[in-house]
Amino acid sequence: MPAAPRIDILDVTDETSFGRIPPCADPGFDHRSCDYWEDPDRGSRAARLDWLQPSAPSAQEASAATPQRTRANPFLADLDVRATNPFALSGLGLADGRVNPFAEDGDDLEENPFAPRRPRGPAVPATSPRKLRLLARGLGVAGSYAKVLLVDDEAAVYCQFGPLTAYPRAQRTRDLYPALPAAPLPAVITCIATTAAARGQGLARRLVEAVCDDVATRGFAAVEAYPEVGVREDATSSATPSFWEGLGFVVAAADARFPVMRRELS
Repeated sequence: MPAAPRIDILDVTDETSFGRIPPCADPGFDHRSCDYWEDPDRGSRAARLDWLQPSAPSAQEASAATPQRTRANPFLADLDVRATNPFALSGLGLADGRVNPFAEDGDDLEENPFAPRRPRGPAVPATSPRKLRLLARGLGVAGSYAKVLLVDDEAAVYCQFGPLTAYPRAQRTRDLYPALPAAPLPAVITCIATTAAARGQGLARRLVEAVCDDVATRGFAAVEAYPEVGVREDATSSATPSFWEGLGFVVAAADARFPVMRRELS
């Protein structure tokens, strides 16, 4: 009798685990370069090979990640004597060459020396592939936004999930249905996809159950999914209503094309 296959579930937290994300059954799409749910206006599921390479963050991402310095006060332009901020940076040192007496070796001199130190959580390098940077936004707060199910170390199922704040398109979908519960706000599962070779084995259901258990430990009391009705199996990122009903989800907002499926978590 052959041995039962070994099942492992991997959190996507770095470039190694990101590389284990399986390909889409439809080669026109690619989980590793998709921002359909993250960008409500221009998001795409299309395969974009340039997204799979390490790259510098975009100007917009860099601006959001870098503290903005205060501009010079225009009303001081004609004054001969100006007060100097001893903690302001000029190049690699302080503005006038003095040393911050409150700083210790290795300190970030732009941090407020009087404020409590915030622990630095895990993160991915700024040169990581763009999709990995999107998936890693919650690492320092709650954890990974994606999981991969492996069968005998072969990637078989991919799932993307997280808070509504990470997926503006999901929030836009919810906005169409004012009757949806405003509290507690749910976690969302935006993508569940099985490789063609692994279908029919209940693996996607197994991964969704693991995701539901995970988001429950993160403090969520409900989880939602947003299937699209009437599209090809390989062209939808969030399965079908019947798939979710088999996992205990109910129709929270009925719609001929974009129903909302919801499951309360105990």
